[in-house]
Amino acid sequence: MLAVIEHASRRIRVLGATAHPTASWVTQAARNLTMDLEDEGRHMRFLIRDRDGKYPALFDDILADVGIQVVLTGVRIPRMNAIMERWIHSCRRELLDRTLIWNQQHLLHALRQYEQFYNAHRPHQSIANARPLRTLPPAVTDQAALTQLDIRRRQRLGGILNEYHHAA
Repeated sequence: MLAVIEHASRRIRVLGATAHPTASWVTQAARNLTMDLEDEGRHMRFLIRDRDGKYPALFDDILADVGIQVVLTGVRIPRMNAIMERWIHSCRRELLDRTLIWNQQHLLHALRQYEQFYNAHRPHQSIANARPLRTLPPAVTDQAALTQLDIRRRQRLGGILNEYHHAA
């Protein structure tokens, strides 16, 4: 699996998954990322990546062409990219440890669902319990309104992920 995370907003982007990643596959994922960022009108300054041999020089060149500087992690320093390491841990614990993955298509479906859940619903303590793609709703301060709350649950992936919201 190849994914990137925006450090400031904690927005995750799953770029793809394959059983046999090759240099050409990783390079195409970089092209797709740059096109997606361009379509959204967003700009990234840095991309932190490990020193895996599957990242060819062309991968770094594609990113450099759009102004993204590639920073390599130090050898045996996982804390250098701690935010991504935390996401990998969360994805494993909250999704992959609870799911029997049948094939690549099923894996991609589960990862897309988790990406939507992570970006739009899951609160992040590091950004004041906000969500990467949604602002926090206003706090309910009226005590009478607290007793009248109608909370609904929406299940994703057969109940592995649960989203809670106020009923309209």
